[in-house]
Amino acid sequence: MCRCAAVGFTALWWWAAARLLLDPDAGALEGAVAAGGWGLSVLPVHCMPKARAEGALAAGRWRRACRAGRDGDAV
Repeated sequence: MCRCAAVGFTALWWWAAARLLLDPDAGALEGAVAAGGWGLSVLPVHCMPKARAEGALAAGRWRRACRAGRDGDAV
């Protein structure tokens, strides 16, 4: 399923990029799709494992905070 979605989004991005380059009537929709796809391709460059990230929160922090709020305890 995930591979099919990746292929579909890739095809959509190429369609938008080709329309922007080849069709003088291409508009905001094609530009938004092309810019969004480019932005997603840059995202993994800035990601790192949580253990190495400065200021990273411990795993399960939100779960503990929700439980404490539900039980009436202070966090």
